[in-house]
Amino acid sequence: MKIVPASFEILDNINGEEMLKQIELIGRVCYKSEDRITADSSKSFVSRILKSGHESVIEHAKVSVRIICDRGITHEIVRHRIASYSQESTRYCNYAQNKFGNELAFIRPVFWKEDESKYHIWVETMKQIEINYNTLIEMGAKPEEARSILPNSLKTEIVMTMNLREWRHFFKLRASTRAHPQLREISIPLLNQFKGIFPVIFDDL
Repeated sequence: MKIVPASFEILDNINGEEMLKQIELIGRVCYKSEDRITADSSKSFVSRILKSGHESVIEHAKVSVRIICDRGITHEIVRHRIASYSQESTRYCNYAQNKFGNELAFIRPVFWKEDESKYHIWVETMKQIEINYNTLIEMGAKPEEARSILPNSLKTEIVMTMNLREWRHFFKLRASTRAHPQLREISIPLLNQFKGIFPVIFDDL
């Protein structure tokens, strides 16, 4: 059994300045003001359209991110409808095979310290689930059948692709104080990276 932390990786090689220029070029079609484009006009233009609520313009740019988290969190992530997802499949992945180290991997709960009784109960439960999963496979169960006992804490990988407008919506919901702690564990540092990559677009979040 492995216990791993949640993590993420931005898959695109992004030049935020160039993406901003493309957004400006596209956005100015609405106003036929392409003649006002200068070497440094994109930041002020995008800032103005965001303040005016004209966010459809930033839908022309997208970002793909690989997230490693527990399956319970992915159930919240995929509720964002304007997105594309590819997720590790418990139906086809046989975790009793060598490629998975013949073991299950679980995401460490961020809300319990390792010396807490609650954490120890969680660990013992995950150990028993791994034993029972492997036993079912040994008895001839298919992965799609054995997965019925797998918990929300199971580690999974999901690649999500969203346009920048939907990323703004994602962060407004998932980096807020009302979001699940294990989703905030991912969304807050990811938002901070987005702020470092993209001028203007995420500054107000």
